[in-house]
Amino acid sequence: MVTCYLRYVIDPAKTAEFEQYAKMWIPLVNKFGGKHNGYFLPSEGANNIALALFTFKSLAEYEAYRNKSFDDDDCKAAFQFAQETNCIVSYERSFFRPVFE
Repeated sequence: MVTCYLRYVIDPAKTAEFEQYAKMWIPLVNKFGGKHNGYFLPSEGANNIALALFTFKSLAEYEAYRNKSFDDDDCKAAFQFAQETNCIVSYERSFFRPVFE
């Protein structure tokens, strides 16, 4: 199992747009076999940092999801929305192996 951790730097004036973007991706990750663990928007502290976590059974399944996402119309719409609104300044992606017990 692998969990993808995304740390976003967002435009604090466009938090509502980023939230809309986040809501677009949750069902898309699930559609491609992942389990979305949610987006986390700024509350206290830094007003320009947001996080996302989602899990796939393996890194190979994550990579298959990524490849399929570039051809999926709903994924393309989400990518385009982020580009048009400029709500994301930058992001970094890391992978973790979860421990539950």
